[in-house]
Amino acid sequence: MEWFYFAGISAILSAFAAIIEKKALFKDRALDFVLVLAIFNMILASIFLFYIDFSKITSISLIVLLFKAVLNGIAFVGVMFAIKNLELSDALPLLVLTPGFVALFAWIFLKESLTNLEIFGLFLLTLGVYIFQTNRSLLDPFKKLKKGYKFIILALTLFTITTILDRVLLNKYKLQPTALMSFQHFFFFFIFLAMFLIFDKRKNIKNFGKTLRRDWILILILSLVTIGYRYFEILAIKTTTSTALALAVKRTSVFFAVVIGGELFKEHNLLKKTIATLLLIIGAILVIRF
Repeated sequence: MEWFYFAGISAILSAFAAIIEKKALFKDRALDFVLVLAIFNMILASIFLFYIDFSKITSISLIVLLFKAVLNGIAFVGVMFAIKNLELSDALPLLVLTPGFVALFAWIFLKESLTNLEIFGLFLLTLGVYIFQTNRSLLDPFKKLKKGYKFIILALTLFTITTILDRVLLNKYKLQPTALMSFQHFFFFFIFLAMFLIFDKRKNIKNFGKTLRRDWILILILSLVTIGYRYFEILAIKTTTSTALALAVKRTSVFFAVVIGGELFKEHNLLKKTIATLLLIIGAILVIRF
């Protein structure tokens, strides 16, 4: 049950982070925002360096971690673009499908198994997301996927891969959670810096500086919360026998983000989205192994 508490704490902190991200992205450009956040995260994550046994770190584990960080970085930027351009309660729900994807991939590659009850729980997670995306027609979810949810779909796919790689790094390569946290955030900084230099055609350092001066307090708070939810997610993955189950509980952060963030930002169809989110919570409970 220890993993469940870790995943629950990660869920609450993750929801808080999503609300802060949405608030900041009303004013900031996504690339400027993620680069400033990466700087703060790198500084805070350097604290973990004092708790690493460097003799246990191998070159292959760092190569795998770098590959994982690249995929994670692309996924994170995708989510930030989605949060900036969509309502928070529309941008996040699709990510709840990640446990289902992880369960499938973990079954194929890691030989993890799920009971019938757990499979039904994952089905409810999927159903909840479907209701989230339905407006007037049962085909709405499919229409919406064609209309610009590409960032979330990309993030969903990449998060599936990176969550499994977390499991591989922690269990197969015995990488310490503290090492994963510190090196990952160093990698993130250089990845986001490269994205800024490559994709920001204007290379407008003034906008970057403006974001830093205007929102540094907000981003510092976000950085503390981000480091927290990522660390507890890693602990949950390390201490559970099923990667998909840990992620299913962590993804209940969508409930808090939709209810609190949706009300805070005056978003649409909150009652329907809240009911659908309850299905996600029930699904998450069903996939928990007590």
